[in-house]
Amino acid sequence: MAYQAFYRVYRPQSFAEMSGQAHIKQTLQNALLHNKTTHAYLFSGPRGTGKTSAAKIFAKALNCERAPISEPCNECDSCTSITNGSNTDVIEFDAASNSRVEEIRDVIEKVRFAPANSRFKVYIIDEVHMLSNSAFNALLKTLEEPPEHVVFILATTEPHKLPLTIISRCQRFDFKRITASDIVDRMQVVLADSNIPSNEQALKVIAQAASGGMRDALSMLDQVVSFSGEEMTVNDALLVTGSIGQEVFYQLAEALLTKEVGKVLMLLEELMKEGKDPVRLTEDMITFFRDLLLMNTAPDLDELLELASAEVKFKELAEQFSLEKLYQFIEILSATQQEMRFSNHAKVYLETALLKMSQVKEGAVTAHSVDLTPFEEKIEQLERTVIALEQQVRQGLSGNGGAAPQATEPQKRQRPKSQSGYKVPTGRIAEVLKTATKDDIQLIKTHWATIMNQLQKSHAALLNEAEPVAASGRAFVLKFKYDIHCQMAADNQTFSSSFTQILLNLTGNSYEVLFVPEEEWMKIREDFIRQNGLKPTTPESSDVEQAADEMMSFMQAEERASEDPLIVEAEKLFGKEFVEIHDD
Repeated sequence: MAYQAFYRVYRPQSFAEMSGQAHIKQTLQNALLHNKTTHAYLFSGPRGTGKTSAAKIFAKALNCERAPISEPCNECDSCTSITNGSNTDVIEFDAASNSRVEEIRDVIEKVRFAPANSRFKVYIIDEVHMLSNSAFNALLKTLEEPPEHVVFILATTEPHKLPLTIISRCQRFDFKRITASDIVDRMQVVLADSNIPSNEQALKVIAQAASGGMRDALSMLDQVVSFSGEEMTVNDALLVTGSIGQEVFYQLAEALLTKEVGKVLMLLEELMKEGKDPVRLTEDMITFFRDLLLMNTAPDLDELLELASAEVKFKELAEQFSLEKLYQFIEILSATQQEMRFSNHAKVYLETALLKMSQVKEGAVTAHSVDLTPFEEKIEQLERTVIALEQQVRQGLSGNGGAAPQATEPQKRQRPKSQSGYKVPTGRIAEVLKTATKDDIQLIKTHWATIMNQLQKSHAALLNEAEPVAASGRAFVLKFKYDIHCQMAADNQTFSSSFTQILLNLTGNSYEVLFVPEEEWMKIREDFIRQNGLKPTTPESSDVEQAADEMMSFMQAEERASEDPLIVEAEKLFGKEFVEIHDD
């Protein structure tokens, strides 16, 4: 007979031979023993955890000639025929290759026929999540009310893809990943039966690489046995599985502890040359530092160690690391592992992570330990500054005869943003107002209609409720009625560039446009008038006062321009004291 892989030869034939899943085995055995089996079961869980094997064992126990029993005898004709796959009443159906509704309808048509040689007709549908929606719909009614002689066992690795109407009609059993110790025990049984000497440390390497899947573990064991020849070694297991020995991790951790960056990078380069996967290496490093953390926090739980052994040198190494540093190492590697998934340069990410780890300092700020000393020193410094400023203010008040200092500047600093969150350039607007002239603003207003026509419609729409209110030779202020329009215009770089270009073409000047909401403009305008003491001039006024007078007249003209012309005309005819304005 041709050679068969270990996972096929040593497939469990009874519940006792199954590794792990104790809760599932006990439930099924009790149901078999007391004739409390139901018509539909759902076995879900990761690959290689025994779903299909449990389904076949359950089918044998149901149809065993010695039923009701908790274990199949594996001796009667029914059990042996199911084992070798010749029993016509136990049908294995692969939904991955038969997902169409036509195949399911063929199954449904044969369901009503009584079993030929057995007590029950058992349908084992593997990878049931691969069925199409129409196939699920066709199966639904039969699954809900099948004939008394039919039992459905659905197996899947992705139960979330099944319709809830299917899940609710089945008894669900969730298979867990098999522990490393159970996998090692099973492999030792296989090797003993095959008369092959075993190496427990090598078997642990294989169990770690299998990630809880028995089938994966037996497949890798098959490869290691073929590669090793007469004697299995740890290095053979490491080479075949792509794992890394604990000695390499020991050297890597020691180099990180002593901050030997060159040695760390050389060890990584050697591992890359051996064909190690950076993502898998990062995962193993997280597990190794987790083992060191476990040694520091729970030294008695040696059986929970995965990569590091309970040797004295590893315990001494763990004692040299502080808990804080191990936490930081694991955090850095975990973040790197996430970033690697979206990059084609996984090695670069791992090198960067190792460099970060070699530069980690004791007492650094982490999510687990926050050093507040720098913040406390900063607070004390600020308190001293505040006390000194208060003393200066009191001295200033006494020197000025109790007059309160101007609060305009602090008020300006307290008002950096409008209601919409737009940061108003108050200082730059004030600079424009200092050099603003009537001629400059008149030049802008003269070309305003042309500017609106040349802008894109979407850009022109932003200016429907906007108008220029002040201008100098280099910049002008554009006031918006609504804060949101001001925010949109300021954030739109295309609008600003096209607006400036049109002005350059029309006026020959390259203007800087400053956006301001109407409410903020009124405050800035009032502050400017108050700060500069703008008032009508007298014959004895100096040149500076005359410049201020010109600015005042400009501001008043701007105010009149923004008013309603009907109101202005009425005030001219009857006087301001006789005109009352009422809003409807």
